[in-house]
Amino acid sequence: MTADHATRPRDLRDDSALIQQTLTPQSRELGGAIPRKQHDGAPVATDGSPFAKSWAHFIAGGLGGMASATLTAPLDVLKTRLQSTYYQQHLAAMRTARGLPPIETMSFARSALLHIRETGEILWQVPKAEGWRALFKGLGPNLIGVVPARAINFYTYGNGKQIISNKFNNGQESAWVHLSAAACAGVITGTATNPIWLVKTRLQLDKSIHADGRGRQYKNALDCVMQTVRKEGVPGLYRGLTASYLGVTESTLQWTLYEQMKLYLAKRERRVAESGLPLTAWDQTVAWTGKLSAAGVAKFVAALITYPHEVVRTRLRQAPLENGRMKYTGLTQCFKLIFREEGMAALYGGLVPHMFRVVPSAAIMFGTYEAVLKMLGSSSNM
Repeated sequence: MTADHATRPRDLRDDSALIQQTLTPQSRELGGAIPRKQHDGAPVATDGSPFAKSWAHFIAGGLGGMASATLTAPLDVLKTRLQSTYYQQHLAAMRTARGLPPIETMSFARSALLHIRETGEILWQVPKAEGWRALFKGLGPNLIGVVPARAINFYTYGNGKQIISNKFNNGQESAWVHLSAAACAGVITGTATNPIWLVKTRLQLDKSIHADGRGRQYKNALDCVMQTVRKEGVPGLYRGLTASYLGVTESTLQWTLYEQMKLYLAKRERRVAESGLPLTAWDQTVAWTGKLSAAGVAKFVAALITYPHEVVRTRLRQAPLENGRMKYTGLTQCFKLIFREEGMAALYGGLVPHMFRVVPSAAIMFGTYEAVLKMLGSSSNM
């Protein structure tokens, strides 16, 4: 014992020890305390272990996915139909009847305006011909897919980001950390939930009355699964998986852009606080809507760049033709066949309703995710 320590008042030493015990290191990612080590080096079991609040990401992601999917279901149905072969052929026939040239020969501006007009017409015709419930076709399996998919994705990403940064980047956030965590989360989520998306797609494309007079092909989601397995085997449930993996580029880009914009917002908030100036109306607007806007912008950019994979994925998940053969048999073959038969414009079929859906959907989902994490005493920040 040193002389200085011996002469220090007992109550001051006791208070100092108490403060040191109280200031337990905190995990910046999950908001919990990092466990201290005992004298023998074993970690102390506490409620704040690194994974003590990892469930918060799972719950927040699931609730965010459920809210966004329910509120934007009509646009999802519309997007899926516009991506399919049947509706593209229907629209081509309508253009011919009106005396319009093929859409691939039109200028970009004219084809874009025509696409918006046709999107509005189909959105009006679906409830008129099939009832308003048709706008929510596939919502059941969609929710069954969205809730676990978003829960798995947010859980894998949130914890993956922490593990990668701690193991390989000295606990610091960076773009490559976000990118790596997002890619891992996308692959795991796509593999786990592909059968659910296949059923959702086929139910959304199943019309009340087909061109040959047949009624609905599937009674419900379970019947769709049974028919798919019986006719195509278990691998049939994983049709479109390669396109889903291609879609990992979209989710990866979205997460990376979102995280970079969040870092910018955090830096801006610090600058405003350090300036000591009163908050302006713009500062308050950014504080309330910054993360929602970041989520929407990130999704818009990512979806616009990677959209063709959405069309290919929908085509690969379509039910077999009347003769039992599959028109689209693989990723490359599907890309080539669509381009050869329908032109480049077909690879962007359904883009307008897709954008109208995914941008607010992303804002709703990420906003719900951040809000639920806050309610559960956790955070998405490291």
